[in-house]
Amino acid sequence: MTVFYFTATGNSLAVAKHIGGNLISIPQVIDSENLHYKDDAIGIVFPVFWWSTPIMVRQFLDKVSFETDYLFAIGTCGNVIGGAMTDLHKQVKRKGYSFSYTNHILMLDNYIPVFDMDSQLKKLPKKYVDESIAQIVTDIGNRTQKKAKAHFGKRAMTALFRQIFRPEKNAQKYIVTSSCNSCGVCSKVCPAKNITVTSKVSFDNHCEGCLACLHLCPQNALHLKSEKSNTRWLNPEVTPDEIIKANSRM
Repeated sequence: MTVFYFTATGNSLAVAKHIGGNLISIPQVIDSENLHYKDDAIGIVFPVFWWSTPIMVRQFLDKVSFETDYLFAIGTCGNVIGGAMTDLHKQVKRKGYSFSYTNHILMLDNYIPVFDMDSQLKKLPKKYVDESIAQIVTDIGNRTQKKAKAHFGKRAMTALFRQIFRPEKNAQKYIVTSSCNSCGVCSKVCPAKNITVTSKVSFDNHCEGCLACLHLCPQNALHLKSEKSNTRWLNPEVTPDEIIKANSRM
């Protein structure tokens, strides 16, 4: 089994590790010329941003070709999945194949422009993350079939959010405080190669909006002009070095 993943603060990587198999980071292969993979089962695990898939995940699916009897997709989200999975299904259908199984897991919502992290941490036990992961692992092991479904309203909102949520504009909203010591972690965890660190931190214009740089800064020196919390998040089953290994494309 081969599992591709896109991760920022570790939620999707933690899920991928539970699923097992040969784990491949999407940022590490996105620039490859030959993206053809064959296995008995192939899956992708990714965070849902504003009811949609990350830009890089969509780019990856446009480039890649799969040869498998069982294709699955798992989305990690803090609240509502919206039409993310139906959009994903339509994308691969244009290439002549479909997902055998799609599902999502409610995890901590760490999008701090909207959510207070301390409040989200208190709600986390009620999301039954471990139980949800265990069920999905069982489903995949049993080769369960489950098609993506979303009513018209969710699909319409997903299309709208995709137009509104423009992550490339995020770079213009970051604030670097005086506690920054130019350690370079923000650049290393950025999957989009959007950050350069010299004597200062510079941002380009192709941000993914994943907020890995902000959450994993050891000095808590990165902030947004509008944020609900000063608390940061890294999934406890994942280390900063694992995020760096997954996302650094330098």
